[in-house]
Amino acid sequence: MTRRKTTTYGFAHTAKLLEGNIRKASESRGFAQSRVLTHWEEIAGSDAAKISRPVDISYSRQGFGATLTLLTTGAMAPMLEMQKEPLRERINAVYGYNAITRIRITQTAATGFAEGHADFRHRPKPTEKPKPSSEQITRARSATTEVGDPGLRAALERLGANVLSKSERR
Repeated sequence: MTRRKTTTYGFAHTAKLLEGNIRKASESRGFAQSRVLTHWEEIAGSDAAKISRPVDISYSRQGFGATLTLLTTGAMAPMLEMQKEPLRERINAVYGYNAITRIRITQTAATGFAEGHADFRHRPKPTEKPKPSSEQITRARSATTEVGDPGLRAALERLGANVLSKSERR
């Protein structure tokens, strides 16, 4: 009988190492399956995932279904309210039975809670840096006249001009 040769060389996959910790943390929040947390965008869809985060699952005393609490900003709450039933159906499809009977929407500020900082804002596209002025380029060129290597001199000139333009902007 030949033994199978392993390709991990004694290393375990990160998912296997963290599986117990993730399960413990998600179960403390009521999530029997952490997939609802880790694959929220796939389950809810990209539009709903951009404006919401699952926060908690609480079970009623009678044990008939659970309530999923979603965190969203105040402006997006009406949009999410209209999507509650399709969301509930998608989440129950993950569980395989009617686990979630109700979805509760919690509104928060744009920066979210202090502990999690759930930020729902779209990031602005990076703006281009302002170009150094001709005076700054001249000052940088005069500072690098003694450098013998032309490639190094050009790199130092660009660096110097950028540093001068940044220090003058402040």
